[in-house]
Amino acid sequence: CLLALVRKLAPPSGAWLTAASTARVCSTGCVREEPSVAKNKLLKQGDVLPDVTLTGVDNQPVRLKDLAGQKVLVVYFYPRDDSPGCTVQACGLRDQYEDFVAAGAEVVGISGDSVASHQGFAAKHRLPFVLLSDEKGQAREAFGVGTSFLGMLPGRVTFVVDREGTVQDSFESQIRVGEHVRRALELVRSLASKSAASP
Repeated sequence: CLLALVRKLAPPSGAWLTAASTARVCSTGCVREEPSVAKNKLLKQGDVLPDVTLTGVDNQPVRLKDLAGQKVLVVYFYPRDDSPGCTVQACGLRDQYEDFVAAGAEVVGISGDSVASHQGFAAKHRLPFVLLSDEKGQAREAFGVGTSFLGMLPGRVTFVVDREGTVQDSFESQIRVGEHVRRALELVRSLASKSAASP
């Protein structure tokens, strides 16, 4: 699925799709990922949520810091609407969305697709969470989310941000799509438990 998306985004010749890509296949057939290339350093635990405002599916501006003040945020960057891996990831988040909400979190998906593309993607797959359009790449740059496959494929990274606007975790993987959902939900539940236990 990942290679299908890369080929779709690649030049017609596809000549650049060689061993220099992010997902390398070793001699035994296993797949080894390599870090994506980014202009800025990827945000890690303890970093502050960037003050970024993007456009939602209703064409209204959405400021991430405002959302963080209300709930824990699961902010996930993905390559492209309706691509195989991105659809699996989005539907996985959809299927466990109520679990995220019950733990006090909101899910926010961000890609470089247009608002119209997000509208169609959300409607087609019945996505209940927030999708934001980052056509100029300002959010990717602010979060330090790079590109892979020689710059042809936007990175896939999930961040968990607490109510104070502090990044608690960042997970990067083009291939382990399901791990993005599992890891984020596990941390969100952990944060909810700690909050409930505090006086």
